Amino acid sequence: MATIIGGIAASHTPTIGFAFDRDKRHDPAWQPVFEAFDPVRQWIKDQRPDVLLLTYNDHVTSFFFDHYSAFALGVGEEWRVADEGGGARDLPPIAGHPRFAAHIAQSLVSEEFDLSCFQNKPLDHGCFSPLSMLCEHKPDWPARLVPLQMGVLQFPIPTARRFYKLGQALRRAIESYPEDLRVAVVATGGLSHQVHGERAGFNNVAWDHKFLDLFEHDPEQLADMTHAEYAELGGMEGAEVIMWLTMRGALGAKVECRHRSYYLPSMTGIATAIFECATGPLPESVLARHRDAMGLQLQGAEKLQGTYAFTLERSVKAYRLNRFLHDLIIPEQRARFLEAPEAAYEAAGLSEHERDMVRRRDWRALIQYGASFFVLEKLGAVVGVSNLHIYAAMRGETLEQFQATRNAPGALYSVAGKDAATLAWDSKKG
Repeated sequence: MATIIGGIAASHTPTIGFAFDRDKRHDPAWQPVFEAFDPVRQWIKDQRPDVLLLTYNDHVTSFFFDHYSAFALGVGEEWRVADEGGGARDLPPIAGHPRFAAHIAQSLVSEEFDLSCFQNKPLDHGCFSPLSMLCEHKPDWPARLVPLQMGVLQFPIPTARRFYKLGQALRRAIESYPEDLRVAVVATGGLSHQVHGERAGFNNVAWDHKFLDLFEHDPEQLADMTHAEYAELGGMEGAEVIMWLTMRGALGAKVECRHRSYYLPSMTGIATAIFECATGPLPESVLARHRDAMGLQLQGAEKLQGTYAFTLERSVKAYRLNRFLHDLIIPEQRARFLEAPEAAYEAAGLSEHERDMVRRRDWRALIQYGASFFVLEKLGAVVGVSNLHIYAAMRGETLEQFQATRNAPGALYSVAGKDAATLAWDSKKG
């Protein structure tokens, strides 16, 4: 069973990463920042977590306002540093934990948290600014990372209470994971600051210290506060500290504070803290009921012959293949594919097995491997194969055999649009 070994809180201002990259440890203005992180770094060395489940908000780097989610869980295999305008920081990628992340997602959705899930997105300073201070990372990071991105920049956003409840659900998700993992929950953001408008530069040191007190002893009071109250006390951008409540909810009712620091060098109150659970894990009977509830929605679906639920595990496994097929909607990409398919496979990083399935148009094998049907129909449109040909091939039938099972046997169609060439739909294709 996975165990929550504690919670870490840290501000994620980009100044932290700036100081680290330029080795400002002995600069009097920056030395307190390094000293604040030293006990946390030592705690991680001593406790040796297998996974850091890190909550943060992206700063309009990898997530934009064309599709902005409240809660987005990273389920990918690896996480790279984002370029925020002046080149990416010189940090190595950190491994993800797709299997654990998929369990977290299934658990939270079963409790009616409507997550979005992402992979293959670089992470900005919201994640890597504190992370580079928290862990030694040469040559490799000491733990895997599961990032949980919070949409706190565009209103409406979830209430503080909702973030707290998410943390409580996250505890059940983590502790119900059947394999032994040591998990540290990391909260990032804040403390008081505002970076826009005539109020830019606002800070409230007294509120920052009171927030830290309430966070430890009375999180319920923090959960009851409105966004406007957080903005008044800590600045509009400082209101992102509601993300900390997710970590606090995951630790249970009582915690023990092992470390706490605060420093205000310029624009943002920089805090670090370590909290450990003062009570044990949830009872096994509670976790067993929770696992049963998690599996309820797909229970029995595995008995449906020829049916392959598109799970997160399949999505992560076949990500490159699905990405390649999806990108055939881009005119330049499909032109390159039609002109030089082998070069297109190479550029997409497809394995030999994946390339072989696409070459042979082995629709059934592609589905069984983890391709979504809705990228396969895009491939069909590009190469002039109808949806009906694909359906027939997946059933192991000829087109005529499949059409005989339809109410209108002569109907052939695809998602091909106005740019499609003459569609050579003959019964030998598929």
